[in-house]
Amino acid sequence: MKGIKKSLTEEYLYLDFSYQKEGCIFPLHTSITLFLLSYCDCKIFKVCLVLTGESTGISLLKSVLSEDVEIQIISRQELPPIVQSCCLPAVVERPDNFCRAGLAVVLRHIIQKSYEADPSKKEILELLGFKKTCLKACAEVSQWTRLCELTIPLAIENFLKESSDQPPAIPAEILELEKKLSEPVRVHNDDKLRRQKLKQQKAAGVRPSLSKEETKSKVHRQETSEEVDSSSASLELRVAFSKLTVHEEPAPANREPAHVRKTKASDLPPLDHVFVEGLYFTLADIVLLPCIHHFLVIICKKLSEKLVEFPLLAAWYQRIQEVPRVKTTASQCGIQFLNLPELQTTSNEQQPSLDEVPCVEEQNDPSFIGGPRPTMTKLMEKGIEVMFSPHPCPTWTLDWDALPAAVSPKEGKMSSDRALRKQQQLNNLVYVVTNQAKPGDRIVDFCSGGGHVGIVLAHMLPSCQVTLIENKELSLIRAKKRSDELGLSNIWFIQANMEYFTGTFNIGHIIITW
Repeated sequence: MKGIKKSLTEEYLYLDFSYQKEGCIFPLHTSITLFLLSYCDCKIFKVCLVLTGESTGISLLKSVLSEDVEIQIISRQELPPIVQSCCLPAVVERPDNFCRAGLAVVLRHIIQKSYEADPSKKEILELLGFKKTCLKACAEVSQWTRLCELTIPLAIENFLKESSDQPPAIPAEILELEKKLSEPVRVHNDDKLRRQKLKQQKAAGVRPSLSKEETKSKVHRQETSEEVDSSSASLELRVAFSKLTVHEEPAPANREPAHVRKTKASDLPPLDHVFVEGLYFTLADIVLLPCIHHFLVIICKKLSEKLVEFPLLAAWYQRIQEVPRVKTTASQCGIQFLNLPELQTTSNEQQPSLDEVPCVEEQNDPSFIGGPRPTMTKLMEKGIEVMFSPHPCPTWTLDWDALPAAVSPKEGKMSSDRALRKQQQLNNLVYVVTNQAKPGDRIVDFCSGGGHVGIVLAHMLPSCQVTLIENKELSLIRAKKRSDELGLSNIWFIQANMEYFTGTFNIGHIIITW
């Protein structure tokens, strides 16, 4: 077919499988990944379900798996060695030395490869959002990524387990999501859109709502060409669905009225959420959909009186069904959408406060002060002994001129001055590691960046296995290119957060910068 490119690299996608219950595959990370594969109509990965020791319900899998996805079932012992060192889901490029692990990293990769295979699918690439940054920041530094990737799927799994025995408590993470949906939306053309909304409000005399009924009446249910009546639908809905149907929001024919132009930014009406990240349908919506669906199923069955506490979540759940291909994908993945009653989104009833439930973990510590001393103190508080000592051999240095060019950090896309400083830094690190390493040792370079340390060590210690772990894809791709030029066969590359690495090692290395 014209425009479709064949993937040059064979890639395997490995997913955990624990059990299947009521149309849902557990863990939820697997359900989410399979949903995205079906939504993207992606057939370029060889998909393997990895059984755990407690795996059950294998015979019922066909009822919740898309017929378009060919799946192989394997044991954990059959995983490639590099994947056995990682949490799943994971994607591996053959010859099994480059692995991507963790939900957000894997999902973003699926989207990118789907688009590369068929560049006509521009709407697939749009799932990555403005500047292609949706869920790009790692969970250690982004509360939003952590909420979508880790805490909500885990909270829903625990909620579903509890519901089988007794009425479960509402997860704090769901209350957090409901709260986020009530917050004003910020987008790159924020001021322009808010002025358009003010003009719309002035013309209508009332503030438009984003209710379930408005969505159903203004958005046609066809899966191919939804259109919104621009004269009466809310501005947010028009902007959101015009993007989904690959039509740009038309520019105003005339200059804005004076009262709109002169309104202060602080007095402009806020933009309401259409989808979880704001106005546009993104990967975050796909991640949360299977989770929220199964949450709402239990709520409707066992805690129906609690549904009124989640009007924004319920409205989002109804609205997302109108996105092209979502209903078809859900049906292929065994999800039968609920028909929820209309809820009042501006109710005066007391909404649950996050202060009344266990707090969702905050990732930012306002008391943190950078620098080596506070860091050492934190380590010692955790029982890790920290010592400062002089360099054991300050005159020792690598003979950089005798090493292949690709070993030098000068090949890592940096200035000559910075490369010189990096060489001096590597002199110290390589001396320590080479004097401790023994043949057969596993050496891990955490937060490896472009692989300056790991590549030198792999070259100088051919009898050791060196693993580079880095969250930034481009840095690892540059490192792999240098490694390939050197013909290194004792090096692995893992794109993942540090917490997704579960392998054993003899020597670990991380550079902490201040």
